[in-house]
Amino acid sequence: MDRNTALLHLSEAPFMNWKRLNEIYQHDPSFLLPYHLSKQKLLTLLRLTPPEVTKLYHYLHETSPYELEKRYEQTPNLHIVTRFDPIYPDRLQHIYDPPWVLYVSGNLSFLSSPYTLAVVGSRTPTEYGKKAIRTLLPPLIQKQVTIISGVAKGTDTFAHQTAIQWNGTTIGVLGSGFAHMYPRENQALSEHMAKEQLLLSEYPPSTPPRKWQFPMRNRIISGLSDVVFLTEAQERSGSLITAYQALEQGKEVGVLPGSIFSPLSKGTHQLLSEGAFPVWKSEHLYHERWSIFDKNGIK
Repeated sequence: MDRNTALLHLSEAPFMNWKRLNEIYQHDPSFLLPYHLSKQKLLTLLRLTPPEVTKLYHYLHETSPYELEKRYEQTPNLHIVTRFDPIYPDRLQHIYDPPWVLYVSGNLSFLSSPYTLAVVGSRTPTEYGKKAIRTLLPPLIQKQVTIISGVAKGTDTFAHQTAIQWNGTTIGVLGSGFAHMYPRENQALSEHMAKEQLLLSEYPPSTPPRKWQFPMRNRIISGLSDVVFLTEAQERSGSLITAYQALEQGKEVGVLPGSIFSPLSKGTHQLLSEGAFPVWKSEHLYHERWSIFDKNGIK
């Protein structure tokens, strides 16, 4: 069994998570070690309870890694990309906790887009926030900047749609598996992106949406991006989590200044006070690796 086959099989095992996969990798980069361990040694290595290790042990020895891999190979427009594949995004390799496995649907070339911008914000954006997206993004989209967001309602939707309307490229990062597209209101958008753009998830297709998965999803949005642009956010919101994760990853974070009277400006102004840079022109989203800009703005 090769490493990718073992990793895929282990990633879908009961009670497996990023830390436990990392523990296995530190002991054996081939990921074959768990298949040769007793229940007691698995329990010790992965810090499991006896009932958990029993279930994991049965999974490892009673389900076939090859059948799992074959099933995905026969699924139309679904690709499995592990951290050890050449097409795995280099940007993700440099974050603290890169996903071990990505389930990908769409144009795989977008994984290596030369310029990437994450756009995040409120699920209930104001007209001001929507207009800002429609105004600031098109000049970047026309210069081949790939727009990344989370396919959520509101700001995410407007960002993806704007990229599509301007014949650009966009990547959607899901917080669930492909068989449980969320939210349902974006089913048509998700299906279009899975064919014409790019959708990806670190969760197997059968994984339903759960609250804790979305903050985990956000680290991938920021990790794939050169710059993160936050349009509107309350004091506590998922988009703020994405911005702070971006800062932890060493990414640039730009913020749309807003009205001092709007609750959706409280989070963005908080970030501005903590060092994020204000954005009111497309040129403000400049990144040093982007050759599409010069000192006077967009070329």
